[in-house]
Amino acid sequence: MRAPPLLLLLAACAPPPCATAAPTPPGWEPAADAPWCPYKVLPEGPEAGGGRLCFRSPARGFRCQAPGCAAHASAGRSLRASVLRNRSVLLQWRLGPAEARRVRAFALNCSWRGAYTRFPCERVLLGASCRDYLLPDVHDGVRYRLCLQPLPLRAEPAGSPEPAAPAECVEFAAEPAGMREIVVAMTAVGGSICVMLVVICLLVAYITENLMHPAFGRPGLRRQP
Repeated sequence: MRAPPLLLLLAACAPPPCATAAPTPPGWEPAADAPWCPYKVLPEGPEAGGGRLCFRSPARGFRCQAPGCAAHASAGRSLRASVLRNRSVLLQWRLGPAEARRVRAFALNCSWRGAYTRFPCERVLLGASCRDYLLPDVHDGVRYRLCLQPLPLRAEPAGSPEPAAPAECVEFAAEPAGMREIVVAMTAVGGSICVMLVVICLLVAYITENLMHPAFGRPGLRRQP
């Protein structure tokens, strides 16, 4: 038995179910006894000094939810970048307990792709307790590459230095603000059209059932001769 066209139209115009925010997996947030993240933004030239020591509070309980946020992950899935609509990027990473005990700091390198080569944008040295870092402003339509490398503990004078872990890299491009506005406007217009079609179909069905079919009276009993 085929479904009526009105039901098919209602099913096509119904909005998709809302996705619930998944809880933050363990390891993405810093320890409870680490209320601050120390970091240094390093200058471009090595002769300019070691940078100024700063502190920031970690982004605990952060959720990346569409359409206001787009998440990008590295190949090893241990580094992710959440691109927000205000053109800021929250970088988060996780480590196992054994690996975290062997790390003294993190080196973050940022670069963006030009027409023929890559250009550096920021170099940051973060403390071992850090698990996130916020890039306050990125340019629309530019392909960024963020690489994070854990720096091992310094070896004892008599011991051999521990090899550094490979860097994890993530690439992303911020969506242009104009394109976001166009997508939002098209979504709103499409939803309005669906609502209008549903109302028109309901009105046509009401007219067809109640006005175009005349009401027939109950037939009387025929007299017997």
